[in-house]
Amino acid sequence: MGGCACGTTRYRLTDAPMFVHCCHCTSCQTETGSAFVINALIEGHRVELLAGEPEAVATPSESGNGQEIMRCPTCHVALWSHYATLGRKLAFVRVGTLDAPGEVPPDVHIFTRSKLPWVTLPEGTPAVDVYYDSQQLWPEASLARRRMLFD
Repeated sequence: MGGCACGTTRYRLTDAPMFVHCCHCTSCQTETGSAFVINALIEGHRVELLAGEPEAVATPSESGNGQEIMRCPTCHVALWSHYATLGRKLAFVRVGTLDAPGEVPPDVHIFTRSKLPWVTLPEGTPAVDVYYDSQQLWPEASLARRRMLFD
């Protein structure tokens, strides 16, 4: 379960995330006001609203294609995103909005070319300059779930 800072918007994930990104791109740094963002990738229909109705805010992205950030209409906390090229089939849930964010560590660090110099990446977690090939890093069960979305 998770939600916004004011409690107006609450949601739950009906399954485990398929994969978790820690993104160090300059767009994520600017949008969050932080050094990075941690996103749990999950099918859009597996994000179940329990309270409130987030509003979609069109926002630029590193790819140039933009994204739709779903925000609480009251406190404006970003809860999840939908990227333009993927539509609402896939949600990038902000791990920091989960009730237990410590239980959802990153599977990969992406866009490390723009990582802030004082951020130390953990040993044992893959890190890439820009992006990666999901066929190489995602578990087979997650790849199967992704294929069901886009095939």
